[in-house]
Amino acid sequence: MSEEKVLKEYAPAKINLFLDVIRKREDGYHDLGTVFQTVDAGDTVTATLRTDGIITLGYNNPQEYPVESDLVYKAAVALKEFAMDAAVGEGKTRAENLGADLYLEKVMPLGAGLGGGSADAAATLRVLSRLWDLNFDAHDLELIGAKLGADVPFLVRGGTAFAEGIGERLKFVDPLDLPEGQVLLIATPLDAVPTKDAYAGVPKSGPDRWEEYKAKVASSVSDGTLVSRLSSFVSFNAFETSVFPKHPLVAQMKDKFLELGAKCALMSGSGASVFGIFESREQAEAAANAMKSISRYLTITGFWHK
Repeated sequence: MSEEKVLKEYAPAKINLFLDVIRKREDGYHDLGTVFQTVDAGDTVTATLRTDGIITLGYNNPQEYPVESDLVYKAAVALKEFAMDAAVGEGKTRAENLGADLYLEKVMPLGAGLGGGSADAAATLRVLSRLWDLNFDAHDLELIGAKLGADVPFLVRGGTAFAEGIGERLKFVDPLDLPEGQVLLIATPLDAVPTKDAYAGVPKSGPDRWEEYKAKVASSVSDGTLVSRLSSFVSFNAFETSVFPKHPLVAQMKDKFLELGAKCALMSGSGASVFGIFESREQAEAAANAMKSISRYLTITGFWHK
């Protein structure tokens, strides 16, 4: 009896070190300027090979939505369809028979601005590409990911990247690390922010702030010091303007970070999570303990890159 082929893939989440809303487009989407950064916190996708064309998905905790609407399942179907379109001759039959039993170990909170679902989709594309012995490169997976969600193309590769458009135009840079001894604390308050809440009333800044930010970062990294890089990178999130008045728990959490000694603190994405950088693990642990009663998710970690 042949051994089952089983692979696992980590799905690191992301934060936004800077995020501005530049304009609303005619198609209803918004042009953004943002810096994505993957963090060492995330879910895990396990894939077991099937050769009967069937794709299934299970969870450590039952989710409150149909499997077919899960980004993990959608990513698997999209990758299989891409493989079928690319196949020729006998390869068509092999592509049609590609299948997998997927299992998502869900750790990250939903509706938290950390890209958890998008990270799961990106991890699914990576793990199934290996499981199915497909010769698709990161660019191919990013193209597939772009149809699943704006954050997915970045999360296929991870690290640190400047992003424009709806997040699909990416410029990867040398990945950031925290200075020695410093740690990242991420907290999600007892609240969730619907995306429509974040976009309702968010100011459209035009390109100036984003262009000034990019110029500032470019000049600050020229001296090669990591501290100056971080102080320039972590600076602004336009969605705080629209989210904080409607979701005061998020605003209070950011204030709490700064009160408890964070060097800098910012809401991630469209909320509700807040992250901050602390000088030491002990300081971050004390802050985490102080915020435990007002949080639905907490983790002390660092930046992630391969």
